[in-house]
Amino acid sequence: MAAEEFPDFRSTAPAAKGPFDIGPDPDKNIDLTMLITILNFAFTDFATSKKFEVAYNGVRYSDSEAMFACLHKAILAGQPILTGQWAAGVTRHALEELFRGDTEIPMLDERVAALNTVGATLTERYDGKWHRWVASCAPALYAGGDGLLERLVTEFPRFDDVSDWKGHKIQIQKLSQLGLWGLHRGLAPLGRTVLKDPEMCTAFADYIVPVALRTMGIFEYEASLEKRIMAGEMIPRDSLEEIEIRAHSIYATALLTDEVNARRPADKQLLIPEVDYRLWKTYHATHYPHHLTRTIMY
Repeated sequence: MAAEEFPDFRSTAPAAKGPFDIGPDPDKNIDLTMLITILNFAFTDFATSKKFEVAYNGVRYSDSEAMFACLHKAILAGQPILTGQWAAGVTRHALEELFRGDTEIPMLDERVAALNTVGATLTERYDGKWHRWVASCAPALYAGGDGLLERLVTEFPRFDDVSDWKGHKIQIQKLSQLGLWGLHRGLAPLGRTVLKDPEMCTAFADYIVPVALRTMGIFEYEASLEKRIMAGEMIPRDSLEEIEIRAHSIYATALLTDEVNARRPADKQLLIPEVDYRLWKTYHATHYPHHLTRTIMY
């Protein structure tokens, strides 16, 4: 990893078009990224451990990439899914049709509820447009309460990813950070700076980063926890085990980033989200078991 070439997220050169490209309109890209952020959780069936998969344009996608494919298909078909009004009124049947894959996407009812709640607030306050919300915030994660991260978790509690660990409030904020990093990285080629403080991002503590770290031998589970994960046993949300898996993922990825940067030239230094993506991209399609926690936060 220390010797690898990473895409330069600071570059304003036009980005190569990926399979889910929707064009150069910054506002449209903001609206799509934030829609994805609402829905970007739980892609493994809790009963069968089978990942959500779809075939799109001759390619099979799994995990969140399967969701991207479904959304891209809907946009090209002219469905108004990028508006708060659509989110506020979407039904279970409509979402089931949109995410038609090999199996039903997990937690479909929870996705409908999240869309309805966030969509209602977005419509009431920002005319149903995420780009208006972004424009109303300071261009940073943290800005004395006016930063994008600060306001996102306050105005839209669906994103407020916190846990109580032995009486301490632990802020993890996976989806909010991931979505805002996605905006920052995606809009750079369009000449937009979304975050003045991207170095403040932590790893995006989810199901896949622990798999990567465990497979690489960077951390290991206690034998009893390893047995539960391998057996597909549920690890309850906000249990000590679940919180510690996520917290260790954040800490270990930060240490890994430091070690990688110590071996890279000064002009090739990486931020934590770049290392996180490298881990996710490499391991998200693996069939190695990850812990199962029923939550809308990741």
